[in-house]
Amino acid sequence: MNALASVGSYRTLYGPDDAPTPHITVRGLSKTFQGVVIYDNFNLDIPRGRFTSVFGPNGCGKSTLINLIAGLIPVDKGEVLFGGKTLAQTRIGYVFQNYREALFPWMTAFANVEYALTLRKVPAKQAKERVNALVERLGVKIDLTRYPYEMSGGQQQLVSIMRALVVEPEVLFLDEPFSALDYEMTLFMRDQLQRVFEETGTTMVLVSHDLEEAVYLADYVLLLSRRPAKIADFPLVPMARPRHPSTLSDPDFVELKGRCLETFQREVRKS
Repeated sequence: MNALASVGSYRTLYGPDDAPTPHITVRGLSKTFQGVVIYDNFNLDIPRGRFTSVFGPNGCGKSTLINLIAGLIPVDKGEVLFGGKTLAQTRIGYVFQNYREALFPWMTAFANVEYALTLRKVPAKQAKERVNALVERLGVKIDLTRYPYEMSGGQQQLVSIMRALVVEPEVLFLDEPFSALDYEMTLFMRDQLQRVFEETGTTMVLVSHDLEEAVYLADYVLLLSRRPAKIADFPLVPMARPRHPSTLSDPDFVELKGRCLETFQREVRKS
């Protein structure tokens, strides 16, 4: 099937035997805030070991969706499972939009990463070994003996990503992680995140307000409608990895971005 065929769920892109296994299963999800219905009987499958971007109109519930899945806010109705397991049985990581507030300023970068293991009562010697192993695996070149206030925004966000990864999460959620960075640093961090994804194979779910970024980084782009949010489209991104700035002019990229933009504009026009 053509990678750009119309779909409502990623699994419809494949035959019965070759679709990626769902890692996150959402069934009958409902959530209302102050009388406003955000989700009403919402269903979703997110594939295992793939990178899924979430994009849609302002206020449609992009961040709310991953916060509901990650258990940061309670669902009103519905069920969320991770490969058949509950949230309590699943290791997750979360990278917040405001990296400056997410890091402890009185700890070095290394200690900030290590703290995620300390919370899980990992012995100190083993925790240091795991942080060092992650640094080596990812090829991190920054000085982790510095404090967050001594680092650039991109370096701070990389530390935040490392802290989320050091616990070896089964799923990593990222909520607009590059929105506060300038364009040069954003390009650098996109490459860093790609490298992390390729090195770890972790299921990743990224909320983005930047359509170019959403398509560039992802294996699938989950496009949401206006509230109450539904799946407007869920296309496969056909470009091979690793991706480079030249990918932005690739005909497949241009076509898919155009399709996503058309879907987005259609949803924005809805009253």
